[in-house]
Amino acid sequence: MEVNQKSEETRIELKQEDDNQQQREKEQPWSWGAGTDGQLGTARLQDEHLPQLLHLPSLSSAGPVSMLACGGAHVVALTFGGKVLTWGRGSSGQLGHGELVNSLLTPKLVMSLDNYLITQVSAGWSHSGFVSEDGFVFTCGDGSFGQLGHGDYRSHCSPVKVSFFVNKHVEQIACGMRHSLVLLKDSSGNQLYGFGTGKRGQLGISTDRIKSVNTPQVTCGFEDVKITSISANGDNSAALSADGRLYMWGRAFGGSSDFVGPQHLPSSLPFSKVVLGWNHALVLSGIHNRCVLINPLWSRAFHT
Repeated sequence: MEVNQKSEETRIELKQEDDNQQQREKEQPWSWGAGTDGQLGTARLQDEHLPQLLHLPSLSSAGPVSMLACGGAHVVALTFGGKVLTWGRGSSGQLGHGELVNSLLTPKLVMSLDNYLITQVSAGWSHSGFVSEDGFVFTCGDGSFGQLGHGDYRSHCSPVKVSFFVNKHVEQIACGMRHSLVLLKDSSGNQLYGFGTGKRGQLGISTDRIKSVNTPQVTCGFEDVKITSISANGDNSAALSADGRLYMWGRAFGGSSDFVGPQHLPSSLPFSKVVLGWNHALVLSGIHNRCVLINPLWSRAFHT
């Protein structure tokens, strides 16, 4: 009986794996919008007003895509197998191919990361970040504001390991316009770090406005809070706690004062996901998958 049960469990697990594989094979990337830097991956330098399915050999050969990150005018794609492809504007080295290119029209594998299993990626305005399974974080692109975290203001055309985190285990990176956030895995105390420009308070590392820092600094205010996910875009930053609370900091709008440190936005809903746009934010509630649009003034939320 025990053997039969194990066999049945094995069959169920194999069936689930087959179903997951079939689902992955069905998932295909589409793109639309501004395309004059090649960021749509359509092999054309033109805008598209309707979604375009990307029928590209480079994507097909790399395997199904598990994650996409859109930057200022470039895209970073991550496959289920841990491979990274990039395309679009590469004039600051943000594509990670070892050279500056005005535009790359189709996806290309980032070969310097080939020896690592990448688990998470992020794209800023003109820089990119990559996290490996063994907890390393790599950055490339524009470093003129310190947003690469290498202790200088140099730009890099290939992903470079951020040495500050070599003896730590990085779980996530979030790239904003000219700043970056890094979240450590299972870390007590100093779990979230910021670097790059901080003149709008987006780093959250001080009560004062910081022009820029080129090495990671601890984001304040989370000493007794367990953070599970982060997001960055423009001059704004956001984080979600393990119990579903939303924190935001950085640039405010409509005459409101900037948040120079993380501020808890009270809500009766627990949140499971947060994504920042240039001047807005979306959060997903675990209750009935309700989506919430955050007002740019930071003070109100519109439920949809």
